[in-house]
Amino acid sequence: FLPHQSKSLSGIALRSCLLGIVFALSLSLSLVLLWTGHPLWRPPFFLATLSTFHFLEFYTTAYANSNAATTGSFLLSSNGSAYSMAHSAFFFEPLISYFLAPSLLPPPIQTILLVLGLSLIVIGQSTRALAMLTAGSNFSHIVRHTKARSHRLVTSGIYSILRHPSYFGYFWWAVGTQLMCGNRVFLVAYPLALFRFFDRRIRGEEELLVKFFGEEYVEYRARTWVGIPGI
Repeated sequence: FLPHQSKSLSGIALRSCLLGIVFALSLSLSLVLLWTGHPLWRPPFFLATLSTFHFLEFYTTAYANSNAATTGSFLLSSNGSAYSMAHSAFFFEPLISYFLAPSLLPPPIQTILLVLGLSLIVIGQSTRALAMLTAGSNFSHIVRHTKARSHRLVTSGIYSILRHPSYFGYFWWAVGTQLMCGNRVFLVAYPLALFRFFDRRIRGEEELLVKFFGEEYVEYRARTWVGIPGI
């Protein structure tokens, strides 16, 4: 719990405070721009959405599985530089499009895509949070290659329908952010990159889960779905 340690209380407080500041400033700027009818309200709203995601990653972990909550649970840097670069690109694509290549879609179509994007953000974030809360101490941001004594197969709640609801939630949250931002390049590129990542990760995890739980997991897998196209 001391500074610079894995569960540093000062580190947790600082990260939470900074995320709160980013959320408040970004949402305020987005609302002002939206009120004045300026199309560049989308990039700051994306920052507000992103800060909410990272805060909830820690908060939900701390609430459902306190022993596993560390400063790394915010997922601010643990996903690597590629993750940070990708989200920076998501922020800048609407700015570049606004000045160099405005959308030619009719306003009604843009409105439909915006509503769809916001809906997917809410569905994705809610599903991921619900998955973490339902799994409790069985949830981990890190793939476990050995079975702990307390590890059990969760098949209730959201897990009775989706067997990887946290991945489902993040995938559709990500698609929603691209629709909300009005991005065209990353609306195609990011889901493809996520598909490749989750396809490999889920295959590897399920091999371990079959090893851990045997026929119980095989039967569970047969009656549930992943919810990510192609997987």
